[in-house]
Amino acid sequence: MFLLLIWVVTVSWMAQLMGWSGDLTGMLPEDPNSAVWASLVQAVLLLIPLGIGARAWKMVRYRAMTTSWLAASGFVLLLAPTRLFPLAEPQWVLLCQILLTSLYGWLIQRWILPYPLQKPEQRGEYSMRRSNRWPGLPWALVWGALCAYPWVVVGSVGSPLDLLLNLALGLLAGWVASLLINRIWLRSLAVDSRGLGRDGLTGGFVIGTTLLILSSGLSLNGVQLLLMLALSAVGWLLLVAADTHTPHVAGRSSGPGWLVGSICAVILIFSDTDGTILQAVDGLLGHYFAAAGLVVVTGLVGGFVMLILRRPLARTVASPTLLLAGLALWLTGGLVYHLAGQSGFYGDSLFVVMTRQADVSQAATMSDYDDRRRYVYDTLVNHANESQADLRSSLEQLNVEYTPYYLVNALEVRGGLLMRLWLNRRADVDRIMPSPALRPLFQAQESAQGTQPAPAGPEWNLTNLGADRVWADFDIRGAGIVIGQSDSGVQFDHAEVIDSYRGRSGDHDYNWFDPWNQSLEPSDVSGHGTHTLGSIVGNLVGVAPDAEWIGCANLHRNLGNPGFYLDCMQFMLAPFPIGGDPLLDGDPNRSAHVLNNSWGCPQDFEGCDPESLRPGVAALRAAGIFVVASAGNSGPDCSTITDSIAIYDEVFSVGAVDVVNDLAPFSSTGPVTVDGSERMKPDIVAPGVDVLSAYPNGTYEVASGTSMAGPHVAGVVALLWSANPALIGDIERTEKILVETARPFTGTLGSMIPEDIAEGIEDEEIPPFVQILLPSEMPEGACIGEIDLASIPNNVAGFGVIDAYAAVEMATLEMTKLE
Repeated sequence: MFLLLIWVVTVSWMAQLMGWSGDLTGMLPEDPNSAVWASLVQAVLLLIPLGIGARAWKMVRYRAMTTSWLAASGFVLLLAPTRLFPLAEPQWVLLCQILLTSLYGWLIQRWILPYPLQKPEQRGEYSMRRSNRWPGLPWALVWGALCAYPWVVVGSVGSPLDLLLNLALGLLAGWVASLLINRIWLRSLAVDSRGLGRDGLTGGFVIGTTLLILSSGLSLNGVQLLLMLALSAVGWLLLVAADTHTPHVAGRSSGPGWLVGSICAVILIFSDTDGTILQAVDGLLGHYFAAAGLVVVTGLVGGFVMLILRRPLARTVASPTLLLAGLALWLTGGLVYHLAGQSGFYGDSLFVVMTRQADVSQAATMSDYDDRRRYVYDTLVNHANESQADLRSSLEQLNVEYTPYYLVNALEVRGGLLMRLWLNRRADVDRIMPSPALRPLFQAQESAQGTQPAPAGPEWNLTNLGADRVWADFDIRGAGIVIGQSDSGVQFDHAEVIDSYRGRSGDHDYNWFDPWNQSLEPSDVSGHGTHTLGSIVGNLVGVAPDAEWIGCANLHRNLGNPGFYLDCMQFMLAPFPIGGDPLLDGDPNRSAHVLNNSWGCPQDFEGCDPESLRPGVAALRAAGIFVVASAGNSGPDCSTITDSIAIYDEVFSVGAVDVVNDLAPFSSTGPVTVDGSERMKPDIVAPGVDVLSAYPNGTYEVASGTSMAGPHVAGVVALLWSANPALIGDIERTEKILVETARPFTGTLGSMIPEDIAEGIEDEEIPPFVQILLPSEMPEGACIGEIDLASIPNNVAGFGVIDAYAAVEMATLEMTKLE
């Protein structure tokens, strides 16, 4: 029995943990198939030994134990396909799980028969009491409320529909758990009892493990781990809630159902599935696991106390006073949530793309840069106002909140499945995508802190580009060019970037926009935005230190959505004052010249489909704004450039190389297949491994990623346009200079060393991004092993390694010829 218990617990935890992280099949964390495979593998590994045990064991109690675990494993198998839905579609998952849980409960109630009973006098300490209609309910209410308290403080509620769906799923899960506990395990005690003490001790493990398995099939994106942790510890409490003096009354003990259902529903209701992704850096996961840990403590301590005091407490299982106390605790919990929690509704929205998109291609023929930008802005705004008028009016009549956009003709609409069904019926709506939004934090996120000293001179990444030689030989440092930075934010008063901030005088109007929190001045908690901007305009660490910048926060907590990304792209085309209306107050003459985008919008958990943001970047290009995007960090497999906006032809996409110009092992590669284009990407590669740049609190930090590579290209474009103002707005010619002057990529899959060499190197001397390989070993599927690197461009490095010096030299020669 003990070995089987260890097997069941280990398999369940390992499968769900690896499915959540994507390690089970080597897939990406955001790939939903990893979660599906995890549940399928878990179910198979449990069903086989448990099925054998349920048939082979002669002892009634052991057969009941394996049967209850077997039944719970079948539940996991049944619910596994529900995790095929994208992580950004939690309501579909919940709805399907509600239907399947209802079906499963009906099947259990209809087909799982109780164990045969012996005569009443052979039932030992168990009596035949039937007088209590709701056995165990008062204790279930009391302990359920106590287990809910940590969640009402730490968590927050989604939309009203989220609340109803999670409540329904939680209560249904409690019903199924009650059926399993009553009809299998507790029923068996009427035949094979070892006394209340021993039965209670053993029963806690049996019931807890049943709930562990059962809860592993619920919800999605790691919330099941919270359920598994919390519910596995309440087995002993359930014995009290079940009123173990009447276990033979199959299915009549409501206590287990109410206790499991209330705990399960509370965790589901107050957990944000959008915030449990592994990439989250805001501390939300820690808060959730701390709350689950408090439930564990409550369950274990309370369960053992009540197990010890089982005899005197047996007289209270139906106490009206205890029932009132339980109800009072729930009412108090509601008051705690209102006063100390994040009260209100914080549900996801829908990103609604209209059928008619504006055509601004004529702008590319305009010679005056100001007229060109103004034409794009006015045309897009007028088209949005006209084509969205009927839908806006209908939404207002329904009192539905919405945000209109113009750069892509779209709206973000507050609503879920029901609103989606209504919108799908409209002819003026092309398609609808989820627009997930993180719920508020329990406490303020701590600001990141760098660990590196300030540089004494240009770092390797700047000398690799030749940026230091550009400054020295051409006296070009990016003056006159405005960089648009859309990221997690910026510590604007950092010594590296304050001099180049366009709002350095203290006027943040037209210079800063925070669609997340509506902050009045630039700020950055995670450090990602400060680091990437520092690599563009930093005084000591930047490529173009004399360029100016404006900023927008689309990744405040490392998760965005189509609306947030579009908010910032619109601000870069036509900045507006703090609190202004983008469709009324935008000023395209204050636009950025070059945009850095060290982010991607994955369809699975941020909602962007392959075409969602294409009209926006096409309009920016038509307006003469150069858009740079990081390729992504999912390499080295082929076709791992998968997310908006790096997949678009209108965008200049950037991969990463290391100090010796080898491809970084994480750098995503082409061709682009998600839209069926087979488009060659990336366009170029730049330094992106072990890059030193600015960090919050006036510090510095080293980071790696294509997020670090993209800013170098944005900085080089600023140098080009500063050196030759005639290039400003000429996207095609600028791209031509960049690719013609790029150095051919002659490296390999970088930052890897053979095992025999690694043995002679101290661990602390090996940077964290280095992979140790067997001699001549290459990762399976690595694109660099499949593509002819002599062919330029290629899907590993594009046109090669960017060369700032050669590019600026060509740009200045062209200007000289014009003069």
